[in-house]
Amino acid sequence: MNGLAIVWDAKDIFFSGALTTLALIGVCLALSIPMAMLAYMFLSESPTPLAKFGRLTADSLRCVPFLLFAYLVYYGLPELGLRLEPFAAGLFTLVFYNTAYFFEIFRTQAQAIPPETRVAAEAFGFSRIKLYQRIVFPQLLSAAAPMLGNQAIMVMKDSALLMIITVEDITFAANFVSANQFSPFAPFVLAMVLYWLFSLSIDLTVSRLNRNFTK
Repeated sequence: MNGLAIVWDAKDIFFSGALTTLALIGVCLALSIPMAMLAYMFLSESPTPLAKFGRLTADSLRCVPFLLFAYLVYYGLPELGLRLEPFAAGLFTLVFYNTAYFFEIFRTQAQAIPPETRVAAEAFGFSRIKLYQRIVFPQLLSAAAPMLGNQAIMVMKDSALLMIITVEDITFAANFVSANQFSPFAPFVLAMVLYWLFSLSIDLTVSRLNRNFTK
């Protein structure tokens, strides 16, 4: 059986894997970006020792290899009495790991915001919540859009490693078909094409959102 026929016969497996990958990416971005924004706001308004501790925690998490963190969540937490299903463990790992990266993006980009904007907002009587909602976060999201897009693509790449903990994503589907059909080429080529399409979609979406947001 040639490669195209093998891939076609396994289309349902790849479709299911693609849906799983999309779910991982979408839910991770929907949770980790707001969590990073809240963490930045909270630590910006916190006393210096607490702010330093928060930044140290984020830096420490970014220093841990993603695959090792996934192993720790999936295989280590059961020893503490918390056992997660593969998808839940993979999603948990993605969200918390990438929240640290998104937080660092917001923290570094905040340094480029002119302090006069904060002073002006305070002079007009903005509350702290309104200050971040109307002044700080719009500027942050606009300035950080390219890096947010790059990190979103990294989320997609990280999700491919979750096959190791038996999350049935695109990479899992390609490996399953390759192992059962003894075809190491076509399934992985299709997986690469799917990831490329997802990356392109993320890049185009971020670019369009940034243009609309800037307007």
